[in-house]
Amino acid sequence: MPNRKRTTLALAAALAGPIVVAGAPAAYAEVVDVNYQCVTPIGPKGAVSPIDIKAVRSGDGYKLTMSFRKGVSSSPVELGKGAMNPSAVIELGGAETGRVQVSGPANTEAIPANTPIRISDLSGTYTPKKSGKVTFTAGVLTIKALGTTTTCTPKNSPGPSLELDVQGAGGSPGGGSTGGSAGGSTGSGSTGGASTGASGGGELPRTGPLDSAAALGTLGGTVLLTGAAGVLWLTRRGQRSTG
Repeated sequence: MPNRKRTTLALAAALAGPIVVAGAPAAYAEVVDVNYQCVTPIGPKGAVSPIDIKAVRSGDGYKLTMSFRKGVSSSPVELGKGAMNPSAVIELGGAETGRVQVSGPANTEAIPANTPIRISDLSGTYTPKKSGKVTFTAGVLTIKALGTTTTCTPKNSPGPSLELDVQGAGGSPGGGSTGGSAGGSTGSGSTGGASTGASGGGELPRTGPLDSAAALGTLGGTVLLTGAAGVLWLTRRGQRSTG
């Protein structure tokens, strides 16, 4: 086979590398609008807030972060610095059912009366017990301030904000729910395979379309370098055979 033809085939194989895995991301994330209806000490209130849930690998589990793009309630009086403490639950679905308790810091600045209460990022840790695709959906939000409690419940049956392809302890197949515990700064519960704990670790390689593209680009670069090395070897071999 002529050297030029060998070079063309090797280069084509290198460029085709990323296409093989392009359709199989390990995770998917989406910002979802959640219609929160709140029961407050002064009557019902509500608002729609886009919710984003992210995951970062943390030991045997994942640190989850739930972010609110808009405020969902308000107070008739000013809330001073540190007066408001938020927490929420993230509902699990798919290979596992249950919930993860997430919580966040108190407000770092005073919140004026009758203005939307901006919720800080809430975090908690999820440790998978089963293997398979697990979905994460915004659940009930709880706001404690000045000795009162406001409970906000999603009323529009929101879809998942995050889906992960997880590996449970022992690599058991995905399927029904398992025992576990959930806990945070407020509230308690014990439901399927979810637990809170320390955070850390590196970020997931793919939590959405953009991250998938970045990871695939890195893989494509690696394959391309390997293909280039093969091209160089074939060219030198051809030169030796003709010399």
